[in-house]
Formats: sequence, C-alpha cells, structure tokens
Amino acid sequence: MRALTFLTALTISMTSALAAEEPSGCDKFKWPIERERAALTAPDRARLATGSEQAALPASAITLGLVAPSDAKLPAPPERAPKDGTFAGFTSIKAPKAGLYTISLSAGAWVDVVQDGQVLKPVDFSGATDCDGIRKTMKYELSAQSFVLQVSGAKENSVSIAILPAQ
Repeated sequence: MRALTFLTALTISMTSALAAEEPSGCDKFKWPIERERAALTAPDRARLATGSEQAALPASAITLGLVAPSDAKLPAPPERAPKDGTFAGFTSIKAPKAGLYTISLSAGAWVDVVQDGQVLKPVDFSGATDCDGIRKTMKYELSAQSFVLQVSGAKENSVSIAILPAQ
C-alpha cells in the first residue's frame, strides 16, 4: 500500500514538474511571432464552418468552427486521438504556392496537415503558454497542391488559425 501511495505521489510530482517546464510568455517562442499573433487577433478574421473549402490560401487569419470529434468527419484519422469533451474540425485549401509556411493557432490543439494523401510532419514547431492570442506555431513545407488542415483535441468549439508564408 505504501508503495502504491509513493508511486502515485511520484507520478503527480513528475506531471507537475513537466507542466512547469513548458515555456510561458510571448518571448519564449523559438522565432518572432508578432506577425502571426497580429493576424490571430485581428478583428477581420473570416469565420468558417468545419468542412469548408477555400479556393486559395486565406489572406488573413480565420476562425474555424469546431464540433465533437465524432461529428467532425475528419478526412484522415488524427495522429493523436482526441480526448473526450474536446472539439475537432477541418478546412481544405486549394493550391497554395510551394514553400515554407507557418501555421499558428490561438489555442492548444493537435494539428494534422494532409497533402497528397500524406500527413506532413512539421519542419519545426514552437509553443508557449500565457501569450495572449497565440498558443503554438509550426512550420510546414507545402507543395503547390491542395491540402487539408485538421484540428483536433481543442478545448473550445472554435480556434483562430493563421497560415502565412514563413519569413
């Protein structure tokens, strides 16, 4: 019984320590995020429903409406299974120019970028808590063909997303 109590206490303290190590503050991102943060907090963000299709890369950030994962009908299974009580959604974007892009989110969630039937891995990623308007940003190398941006595991029923050419 004492061993079980000790293991439980050890697990709780390790989890707390790992959470405490997560970067906090806007200055803790790996690269400058001012442009992405400004886009994510701009008042003119287009509101999109999950499953919407964009004829081109959005000129500004969007706010994507999310639904229960079972209702989201994601085109590909998310690489990380969403937890109960979270939200998911997707949007399709036609033919961007090939290049390196940042995909930034206003809140924590899992992102899958699917292009040509393959889930792309980010080239790099960064995130921090306690930075108003932005929670994480990732860099993806996109080819000049349509892609699907899937979001899952979000705690809220919408998330703002900025997809910008990397600088």
